[in-house]
Amino acid sequence: MALETIKIAFIGHVDHGKSTLIGRVLLDTGSVPKEKMAEIAKISRELGKEAELAYLADQLKEEREHDMTIDTTQIFFRTRKRNFVIIDNPGHVELLKNMMTGAAQADAALLLLDVNEGVMEQTTRHAYIARMLGIQQVIVVLNKMDLVEFAEGRFDSVAGDLAVFLGKIGLKPLCIIPVSAREGDNISKRSRSMKWYKGPVLLELLESLRATTVPEDRLARLSVQDVYERGGERILVGRVESGSFRRGGEVLVLPPERKAVIRSIKVFGEHDRKLAGAGECVGLVLDNDAGLGRGAVLCGPGAEPPLAKSFEANLLWLAEKPLDMRSEYLLRCATQEGRCSVGSIKARIDSSTMAVIEEDARSLGANETARVTVNCEKPFLVEASGAADEFGRFVMESAGCVCGVGLVTEIGR
Repeated sequence: MALETIKIAFIGHVDHGKSTLIGRVLLDTGSVPKEKMAEIAKISRELGKEAELAYLADQLKEEREHDMTIDTTQIFFRTRKRNFVIIDNPGHVELLKNMMTGAAQADAALLLLDVNEGVMEQTTRHAYIARMLGIQQVIVVLNKMDLVEFAEGRFDSVAGDLAVFLGKIGLKPLCIIPVSAREGDNISKRSRSMKWYKGPVLLELLESLRATTVPEDRLARLSVQDVYERGGERILVGRVESGSFRRGGEVLVLPPERKAVIRSIKVFGEHDRKLAGAGECVGLVLDNDAGLGRGAVLCGPGAEPPLAKSFEANLLWLAEKPLDMRSEYLLRCATQEGRCSVGSIKARIDSSTMAVIEEDARSLGANETARVTVNCEKPFLVEASGAADEFGRFVMESAGCVCGVGLVTEIGR
C-alpha cells in the first residue's frame, strides 16, 4: 500500500531556525546521504563556521553566505508511516510573496518561533497568511530552548502570548511543542532536559497529519482550466473542487447560466468514468458546451450558486504601491478572472498585530490587511470562506504582478 504524501509549509520569522530544524529532521529520519554530510562539512570549513544543519536546507550559495532562505524550496523525506514534502519558506518581510506561493501548496503548516526572542512581526503575519490560505493543520514549534536553559516558564510565557494572537484570527494549533533543533531535543526523541513536557515529539506530530481532502457532501463545483478537442469532441478540463459529478447527470454552467448533461467523464489512462470526485482532475464532455472555455464553472444540482458582482472580504495587500480605490485591478478566483475595484475599506489593520489602524480608510499599504468591499465588472461565483475554499479565495493583480490576496467573508449581489 502506497504511503500518503503530506506537504508541510515551514513558516515563521527570519533567523528563528527553520533551516536548522529542517536539517535536523532530515538527519533524524536518515534522509541525508554520507556524501552530502561531507559536502556540508567542507562548505562550513570554507565559510569559517562549524558544520551547520541549516545548510542541508539552504542549498543556494547566496543563502549559505548570508544565513537566510531567499526562495521557497521543496525537500523530501519519509518515515515508516508517511512521505513528506517540506516547503521551506523565506522569513523576511521583503519575500512575503515567495512565502505565500509556497504555503498555498501545503496540507499543513509548521510555525516556528525562537523562544528566546518570542512572538515577532513575521511570526504573526505568517500565521495570519496560513489562516487566509485555509490551512487547517498547524503545528507550533518553539525552538532554541537550549538558549533559555530549557525553562518551562519561558515556554509557557511565549506559548501564551502566541495563543492570544492565534485566538484572534481563529487559528487553533494541533500542538505547541518545545524543541532545540540544534541539539535534537523533542524532534525524534523525547528531551531529557524538558521532562516537564508531556506531549508528543515533532516526528510523531508530523506522522499524525493528513493530506487535505474535500468533503464529498459539498455542492459540486468544477472550474474549467482549458478545453481540448479530440475525435470531434470538446473536452472541458478542470479540477473537481468539491462534491462529485456523475455521467448522465445534469449540471448548471456559468456563465452564461445554462443547463447541460454530462455525456462522458474522461481521466487520463482510464476508460470513461461513471463518477468524478473532489480533488480529481478530469475532462467532461457536455451535450451543450457552445462557447465555453477557461473560467467557466460547472455546478451540480442543488442550491442556486452564489453569483455576485460585490462581496465583502479580508484583503492582505502585498504591493509596495498602495491600493488605490480609484484604480481597477484584475481579480482571479479559481479560473475566473475579470476587472474589479475596491469600493470601501471598512478597517485598515496591521497584519502583524491585528490592531485597527484606521476605520473608513482610503488606501492600503504594503503588508497591511483590511476589511473591504470588492466590486466586480461581471458576476463571479464566490463563496464565503469555508464553503468551498477555492471559490472563497482570490488574488488581485496589476500589470501582471500579484498585489493582494483575499478571503471572501460575505456575498452581495
